[in-house]
Amino acid sequence: MTEIIDGEAVASGIREDLTDAIERLADAGARPGLATVLMGDDPASQTYVEMKQRDCEEVGIESHHVDVDGDAPAAELYDAIADLNADDDVHGYIVQAPVPDHVDYREVIRRVHPAKDVDGFHPENVGRLVAGDARFRPCTPHGVQKLLEDAGVETEGADVTIVGRSDIVGKPLANLLIQKADDGNATVTVCHSRTEDLAEKTRSADIVVAAAGAPELVDGSMIGEGAVVIDVGVNRVDADTEKGYELVGDVEFESAKEQASAITPVPGGVGPMTRAMLLYNTVKAASQQEDVAVDLP
Repeated sequence: MTEIIDGEAVASGIREDLTDAIERLADAGARPGLATVLMGDDPASQTYVEMKQRDCEEVGIESHHVDVDGDAPAAELYDAIADLNADDDVHGYIVQAPVPDHVDYREVIRRVHPAKDVDGFHPENVGRLVAGDARFRPCTPHGVQKLLEDAGVETEGADVTIVGRSDIVGKPLANLLIQKADDGNATVTVCHSRTEDLAEKTRSADIVVAAAGAPELVDGSMIGEGAVVIDVGVNRVDADTEKGYELVGDVEFESAKEQASAITPVPGGVGPMTRAMLLYNTVKAASQQEDVAVDLP
């Protein structure tokens, strides 16, 4: 029987485990605060922000939100970032992507204070991750590691193929998995749009992580028997449903499930973990800034 890795259940356990650390900080007068910044009115981004606010409420993190008009000059967003950098009640924050075309997202990331960069995207934090001294592990890659750990999947000595080389998932996950650590020590191959014979690379892997943003790119013929499959993709495709679409991953689930020993579904796999690890990083940021030691799951 193929194990279906339940990201909702793992994320719920992490949120529950974080509550003790949050109360410890609150008792010390330092309840963690997470802010979200949204520039524009992208419906998907609005939904993500609302979900993060609900997550904060569930675990006892103070939630803050800043709206910036989508037609405003970039300077208005930069001013909001400067205000959050100076706000002692906000221990971490994220600027929800995408931002409008007239705003340079890389410049946005550079302006976020590294100590409050709970996404882990600031160049200083990326450098620390690569050097093996991460301040914050980016949320989705860290969530993938937690899913593998919970499923009892050993990464030491494993051959891992990551399909996708994004700054958000592919690159940081590769760096985490090759590091000398209990949840690392893997041999990692990173594939992308220029990779020749992708199927050969994925079939030879013990663990396949699909994070290319391409609907059902990886099917069962590309999975070696008994491999573990982690599907990071979330793609809307037209479907005969009430909404007119359905969500699918980067993996064709039904055929891949026949080959895999364990696999994440979409939805309900990696997605909930990304949000849970954002809470984790916020609690860690509060602990560091307030100099209050807490136990993190």
